[in-house]
Amino acid sequence: MSTPTVEKHSAALDAVEAGAVQPITVTFRIRRFNPEEHPDPVWVDYQLTMDPKERILDALNKIKWEQDGTLTYRRSCAHGICGSDAMRINGRNRLACKTLVKDVNPEKPITIEAIKGLTVLKDLIVDMDPFFQAYKDVMPFLITKGNDPTRERLQSAEDRERFDDTTKCILCAACTSSCPVFWNDGQYFGPAAIVNAHRFIFDSRDEGAEQRLEILNDREGVWRCRTTFNCSEACPRGIEVTKAIQEVKRALVTRRF
Repeated sequence: MSTPTVEKHSAALDAVEAGAVQPITVTFRIRRFNPEEHPDPVWVDYQLTMDPKERILDALNKIKWEQDGTLTYRRSCAHGICGSDAMRINGRNRLACKTLVKDVNPEKPITIEAIKGLTVLKDLIVDMDPFFQAYKDVMPFLITKGNDPTRERLQSAEDRERFDDTTKCILCAACTSSCPVFWNDGQYFGPAAIVNAHRFIFDSRDEGAEQRLEILNDREGVWRCRTTFNCSEACPRGIEVTKAIQEVKRALVTRRF
């Protein structure tokens, strides 16, 4: 497998690729915002000596623990499962815990800022309430009719595979906050909500597909998607987000799911 490339290779990076560990000095340019101190955000530079194989989250931790304890950001599992540490790194939505320093051109200042489209509360933390409200609105749970079953609801491997891709969502908001429509219209459900609706619309055990489709048929639903593929490119789990949105659109037209 080929090694990921960066725009330029320093001697230190060449040594890393050859298997040697050689620390490098990296500048992290972080967009800081504290509404209690100033109404406008400011860019602040921090320098660290790091192993290029360390993660951006490691850098943020070092800055907070060793240089500036006021730096504020979210993180939890640090293994790409919880989705807490989604942020814009060099202009792209990524998970800080899954992004290596060597993969984001450390020879230049690495810019880090909050994801777009959601209100910044402080530094790298945004208000996630509108995002989670859209998620709740599509009813992301199994809907069935009649009495509770006396045994588990069985499903074939083929039926399970139909919606397997959209079960991978970790609700990090990387896809939704990379969407130009969402930037300009905070009422748009956004890719993540549609992905989670897809997960149940195409579940053979579910009986609430019609309800979800009507919710997404709203003017702020799937028809607002402009198919820019930003969401698919931003997804840290590799979900084909744009494809899922198109399948929901098709289900709305054909009523087949």
